[in-house]
Amino acid sequence: MAEAAPIMSEILVTGATGNVGREVVAQLLAADTTVRVLVRDPDSARLPEGVGAATGDLSRPDTLEGALRGTDSVFLIWPFLTTEGAPAVLKTLAAGARRVVYLSSSGVRADTDRQTDPINQLHADMERLIEESGLEWTVLRSSTIASNARGWAGQIRATGVVRGPDIAATAVIHERDIATVAARTLTDDGHAGAKHVLTGPEVLSRAEQVHTIGQALGRPVRFEKVPVEAARQQMLADGRPPALVEALLASAETRPESHVITRTVEELTGAPARTFRSWAQEHADEFR
Repeated sequence: MAEAAPIMSEILVTGATGNVGREVVAQLLAADTTVRVLVRDPDSARLPEGVGAATGDLSRPDTLEGALRGTDSVFLIWPFLTTEGAPAVLKTLAAGARRVVYLSSSGVRADTDRQTDPINQLHADMERLIEESGLEWTVLRSSTIASNARGWAGQIRATGVVRGPDIAATAVIHERDIATVAARTLTDDGHAGAKHVLTGPEVLSRAEQVHTIGQALGRPVRFEKVPVEAARQQMLADGRPPALVEALLASAETRPESHVITRTVEELTGAPARTFRSWAQEHADEFR
């Protein structure tokens, strides 16, 4: 009887249809890595050629076992506002995989039990649970992600003015740089127990980001700060979930400005972190 062929170990990517997850999939494919993505409905997911789809939902840990079969590593984006359900998910991951790479926030501070805002607190709590899970883990603490600016596209196209709550300036990072680091840590040994802080090359306020998009478009675009209560009413009117609105506004009110700029992207990938200007130029058509 012929010996059975070994099962090829795959990397499972969660959040694969989002801005960062999509880039992680692309980077893994470019590295000739076998990729599987976790999706609720494989028939409606628009996936690149060569990517396997596994039906599953992080809100239902019992659906993950099949998705993990033959998987060695998992790229984890936690899409919820609380850690409810996370222990069960991590227990399932630990039973089916060896390694997890988690996308966290550079705003997480190790010197305090309570973080400045609910979103950073969520990431800190997730990091703790992952450390206790028994999985080999790596944490990617990302600064503000450039693709968040896509949320301004409608206002820029309509009026050329982005109105909203301000938030502390940070070193905005291109999502492709996060993905390149993620692909490296998912496929290479030597990152177990590491917490990599990932930033772009310059600290930018929201006003500076909006101005940079205007430069890419060749026309004036400006940011107009609105009071928190006015922003709350508008966000709720737009149909955003109340819990998400409160978390975002808490970040706007309490998150301190960060001047942290790291060279981690260059150290791990061999190429310097991309600028927000380069991101704006690449995506200018989305704002026209």
